[in-house]
Amino acid sequence: MKRKIIKIDEEKCTGCGLCVPSCAEGALQIIDGKARLVSDKYCDGLGACLGECPEDALFIEERKAEGFDERAVEQHLEEVKHSDSKAEEENLPCGCPSSLAMSWQEEKVESEPKTAHRVRSELRQWPVQLTLVNPDAEYFKEAELLVAADCVPFAYANFHQDFLHGNALVVGCPKLDDYEFYLNKLTEIIKRGSLKKISVVNMEVPCCFGLINLVKEALSRAGKDIPLEQVVVSIRGEILDQKQVFRSRSPHLSE
Repeated sequence: MKRKIIKIDEEKCTGCGLCVPSCAEGALQIIDGKARLVSDKYCDGLGACLGECPEDALFIEERKAEGFDERAVEQHLEEVKHSDSKAEEENLPCGCPSSLAMSWQEEKVESEPKTAHRVRSELRQWPVQLTLVNPDAEYFKEAELLVAADCVPFAYANFHQDFLHGNALVVGCPKLDDYEFYLNKLTEIIKRGSLKKISVVNMEVPCCFGLINLVKEALSRAGKDIPLEQVVVSIRGEILDQKQVFRSRSPHLSE
């Protein structure tokens, strides 16, 4: 039959995973770093996922497709819910690769004795959660803003010295929190704060790249021309290839 159904532009899709939770039928998953339609029969064609994509990679098209099957959806969701425990350790039901379970131990270095030296905190404000901060707060005035993913300070040992020093800070998770709320709040901070610079520090996992997309869109909505930088941190706590760090004089040119 010919009907309306979701279409994904793979060129635009970054694999951030923001569309996946918005599909109550479980029709979307992140596979090989891209959003994929699992089966035509799981998609009702209503487009509840459209507004969640920061890259506009999702749209509705009309084509020949298997009809929407509510009973198949129920069975599919039940299978996902009760999936094999080993599979659950590797991927969440949403298929997001950021849930991959890993562990490692660093080799002991005998030549580096333990020390009681304490590192000084560089935090100069409260609160720090993007959900809680006030866009009119004085610490945003004429400041350099650091936008950090929640996990970064835990992965990167020198977070305070290398990133936080001298900066105003907001932290959040683009996957677990309200993207639209974040966007509105950050847009207001940019509009009112007369910021000198914005630095985004996110993890290497696909869904975490939603943070840089969030900042780009907020800059565009605010109509501001502010230098923008991005640093990507690996799950092992290392800064990845320096080529992945960029700076742009205009948010419209930082694509």
